[in-house]
Amino acid sequence: MSETAALVLSNGEVFYGESFGYAPLFPEELALERPTGTGEVVFNTGMCGYHEILTDPSYAGQIVVMTYPLIGNYGSDPVWNEGGPEKGVSRRAVKATGFVVKRLYKGPVSPGRIPLHKFLEEQEVPGISGIDTRRLTLHLRDRGTPTGVIVRIPKGKKELSQSQLKNVVAFLKTFPPMEGRNLIGEVGTAKATSVNRAGKKHIVLIDCGTKAGIVHQLVTLGVRVSILPSGASPGEVLNLKPDGVLFSNGPGDPAVLVPQIELCSQLIKKVPVFGICLGHQLIALAMGGRTYKMPFGHHGVNHPVVDIRDGRVYVTSQNHGFAVDPLSLPEGLEVWMKNANDGTVEGLYHKELPVRCVQFHPEAHPGPLDTLWIFQEFIKHT
Repeated sequence: MSETAALVLSNGEVFYGESFGYAPLFPEELALERPTGTGEVVFNTGMCGYHEILTDPSYAGQIVVMTYPLIGNYGSDPVWNEGGPEKGVSRRAVKATGFVVKRLYKGPVSPGRIPLHKFLEEQEVPGISGIDTRRLTLHLRDRGTPTGVIVRIPKGKKELSQSQLKNVVAFLKTFPPMEGRNLIGEVGTAKATSVNRAGKKHIVLIDCGTKAGIVHQLVTLGVRVSILPSGASPGEVLNLKPDGVLFSNGPGDPAVLVPQIELCSQLIKKVPVFGICLGHQLIALAMGGRTYKMPFGHHGVNHPVVDIRDGRVYVTSQNHGFAVDPLSLPEGLEVWMKNANDGTVEGLYHKELPVRCVQFHPEAHPGPLDTLWIFQEFIKHT
């Protein structure tokens, strides 16, 4: 039997529902540890792909709210993991710290798959269902993305007491906000590895929390991929004699990643440099630009992006809460693409140097093939 649970936001808003997956902590237990059910609350507008969302390293430190009402109807399969236990590291496959849905599917799933609630239970990640996700999404859209936590309601009770709610909110006030957080140490590989050694072109991938789809797409194009930890030095990268370097996606605030920004800065002018999502932001910072925290970010598989050069519009998959300030860009670094909804920067290129980067995820290709050419564009400039 499901237990009553609550999603509590740092501004005092409470959403009641039923617990599923891993059992969340009681309010009184929050002072003992920072549970997995705590993080920045963001909403994702995808109608499917919940397994990939949960295992995307860029969601580390976040509770994900799905706007589509029915979730879990096709189960989960570890083959779909976007991150998974990285080489040399023992970590859970699910990177999100909590999951929020309106209606959880509890019926049978295809042979070989496991129910979503069972998958989250095994991964020790709490979920909550039965809440008004539309109201929650509108709240996040209008007021921004607060810190939240999923807690269990004591047996026999339907709601938190006023003192419990006060204590939970006080706990959330002490939890670090996403702005200023360095989370790439919680994701990514700890050991260098190589994929497709017979590839003609050689790309070094700086793993700040890369999605499996990025590596897969590079290999599909016949590229040899050397995957290095995010703390790699310029010497370690250049000693591999790559044709180019790709900075991956990842979680947290890009502005605090000083070693990675410095690495990127050292590599530019010595080797072609590319970036996806967090990597896009690192390139902008390394060249003297600035980033800023967005009100509620872009999370979903239906974001239109305009190529400034020819006016073409592409459907893209996105997951980011920070963006590049176009007014901060140095001379030579030009805006390549913009978001058709809010005008935020979605891609950059340098007029003279072999530098290209995009904010969205071309490997996810929800179009379904709209932006696969981005990888070919990268390779062309190696």
